[in-house]
Amino acid sequence: MLSALDLARRIDAGTLTPSAVIELCDQAIVAREAAVGAFTTLDLAGARRRAADDALKGAPLHGLPVGFKDIIDTADLPTEYGSPIYAGNRPRADAALVAMTMRAGGVMLGKTVTTELAHLQPGKTRNPHNPAHTPGGSSSGSAAAVAAGMLPVAFGTQTGGSVIRPAAFCGVAGFKPSYKLLPMVGVKCFSWHLDTAGTFAAGVADVAFATAAVTGRDLRVDRGKPVAPRIALTRTHLWPEASEAMKGAVETAARLAAAAGAHVSEVVLPPILEDAWRAQATIQDYEAFRALAFEYDRHRDRIAAITRKLLDHAATITAEDYDAARRTTKRARQALADLMAGADVMLTPSAPGAAPDLGSTGSAMFNRLWTLMGAPCVNVPGLFDEARLPLGVQIVGRFGRDRAALEAALFVEAAIADRP
Repeated sequence: MLSALDLARRIDAGTLTPSAVIELCDQAIVAREAAVGAFTTLDLAGARRRAADDALKGAPLHGLPVGFKDIIDTADLPTEYGSPIYAGNRPRADAALVAMTMRAGGVMLGKTVTTELAHLQPGKTRNPHNPAHTPGGSSSGSAAAVAAGMLPVAFGTQTGGSVIRPAAFCGVAGFKPSYKLLPMVGVKCFSWHLDTAGTFAAGVADVAFATAAVTGRDLRVDRGKPVAPRIALTRTHLWPEASEAMKGAVETAARLAAAAGAHVSEVVLPPILEDAWRAQATIQDYEAFRALAFEYDRHRDRIAAITRKLLDHAATITAEDYDAARRTTKRARQALADLMAGADVMLTPSAPGAAPDLGSTGSAMFNRLWTLMGAPCVNVPGLFDEARLPLGVQIVGRFGRDRAALEAALFVEAAIADRP
């Protein structure tokens, strides 16, 4: 994989150029894209022109190439939302996130594969670790492109688990920031109270660097040794659904973090948070039926069966059910804030296990609650199952405490990397 932070430092030192980084990406694309299928559109010629621009010198992203999930509008490249309904669609404007990335000195290399309308219908992308397995979804191509060394940075989105889960399956760092930290203007909506943009890169310091560069916020965690965090090992009511390998990965991460100096305790979530986990689906589906009204009302037969089924059901959800789910969410957020008074972050699975076979993008069961809570989440890579498929563990922070979540994730990542 290509470390965004390492590449930026080398560019800053004058030992590497943005144009040379484009060539590194091109070499990996030539070698792996046919098997992985991470991109819907590539613009290497345009990227080469932009990388040669002297205006990139000193920019926060240092001219690094970036990919955008194909539900994020781009004026210079098609944006098709993974759907035949939008074949050849050319937005008139960039999404705010794209414009911010270009302002920060990023170079758009291409658009990455999304599942259809960012739901569950798999796209063409395969897991770089084993092409017989899914890369996850819905940000399939973004995670796979980083894992295959074809991009140092890519952006995706999460409504249920679409950043953390593919990051876990592909063995890369994934950062879903606090809700609204990254703008969603110009991004295809699925659920306006849940949709959150996020970042993929090789390691925790890389996602922190890239997100800091785009937002201008103090999120970098590479400038000093991370402080030992207070970690709450959180099994949740779903713990029995995790594979034995995933349970072992989370417990190993906790043990290694404790050995490195972290204070690790266990917490039991109050019942209101289990209620909120169930409420997430009500909120997501109610809003999806309205956000996708045009597609459902005019092109229902062109929507994948799995998404049609969800929207058919969503049509039956009442406003009273939706409002009750929102009230449950409000109470759960307060309960979570109270619970985390004695911890900096929680440690929990990123997914039920390693990436399943093709045909499914995997379950978001271990992500849905934290997305609903709006909390910052980081997939920490570095652990594997017996088949050498990645097993990601998830750090969940307090809302608005994104840098603290990233620093704790870096601590855990280092503890895993330093294990005997």
